Amino acid sequence: MTNSSVSTRATVEEFLARRLEGDPERTAALFAGTVDWLIAENPAVPWIRPRSTRADVADHWRDLAAGVAPDEGNSVESFVVDGAEAVLTGWLAGTVRFTGKSFRVPFAMRLTVEDGLITRFHVYEDSLAVAAACEAS
Repeated sequence: MTNSSVSTRATVEEFLARRLEGDPERTAALFAGTVDWLIAENPAVPWIRPRSTRADVADHWRDLAAGVAPDEGNSVESFVVDGAEAVLTGWLAGTVRFTGKSFRVPFAMRLTVEDGLITRFHVYEDSLAVAAACEAS
């Protein structure tokens, strides 16, 4: 494994640990000042919107925590690193706080790490299932 791959893996592992801690500021501190951010926009999901700065990233984690209670079933099943690039796949699960509806969706995440900071954060998920959980009955 190259030094770059080792650094990338360490940064992504730290990102995952900080996400579990639930501190938006500590999580955002692992991101560069400017971030290539992509989660497909979905008007039914209030925490999903364009982001581009470290402050935006902290806001995302705050908005997500306000909107979703994590459920059992969150998992990373695959974690592949090649130099500065990392790809994770697994499952996201939660209950939308304002509807009480749960979701469990597969995801893929692509991250790029440069100088120990995340510069790219792309998430591909079943956004229709998440949107359905956000809709009132």
